[in-house]
Amino acid sequence: MSRWRPAQPASTALITGEGQARLKAELDDLWRVRRPEVVKALAAAAAEGDRSENAEYIYRKKQLGEIDRRVGYLSARLKKLRIAPERPTDSGAIFFGCWFAIEDDAGRTQQLRIVGPDETDAGRGYISIDSPLARAVLKKHVDDEFEAELPGGRRHFVVVALSYDGPTAAS
Repeated sequence: MSRWRPAQPASTALITGEGQARLKAELDDLWRVRRPEVVKALAAAAAEGDRSENAEYIYRKKQLGEIDRRVGYLSARLKKLRIAPERPTDSGAIFFGCWFAIEDDAGRTQQLRIVGPDETDAGRGYISIDSPLARAVLKKHVDDEFEAELPGGRRHFVVVALSYDGPTAAS
C-alpha cells in the first residue's frame, strides 16, 4: 500500500493580528526553548552507548524531528500569511474577524468568530474562513436567514448578533 496522498486544497492565507502573534510565539518557543532542551537530552541519550536499543535516544530523535517539521511549517506559513484589517468598510455585515451569534431551528444559539485556518479553535468558537458555515454566513447581516451544508446535513440558521469588538451580547 502506498503512502501517497492527494494534495490538500490551499487554505486561505489570512490571519488575525492576535493569531499571528500566537504563531510567532509558538515558533519562538519551539526554536529557543524546546529544541535546545531536546537536543541536550538527545546528546545525553546518545552518550549512553548502543543507540539501536536506547529508547530515550529513539524518542528524543523522533521528538526533534517533530519540532523541526513544525518549525519549518511555521516559518514558511508566517511568510505567506497576510493580516486582515481589523474592521471591514461595512461593519454591519459578517466578514473575516467578526464575532457573530447564530440561532438554529431548535433555538440553540452559537457564538462564533471567523478566523484563518491556522487559528481555528472549536473550544473558543473560532471557525475557519474556509469552513462551509463561514462561507455561508459571509456578508450576512443581523436577522438574515441562511442555510449551510454541514457534515450532518443541510441546516438553517438566523444571524442574531454580530460585533467586531469582541463576543456579542447574544451569547
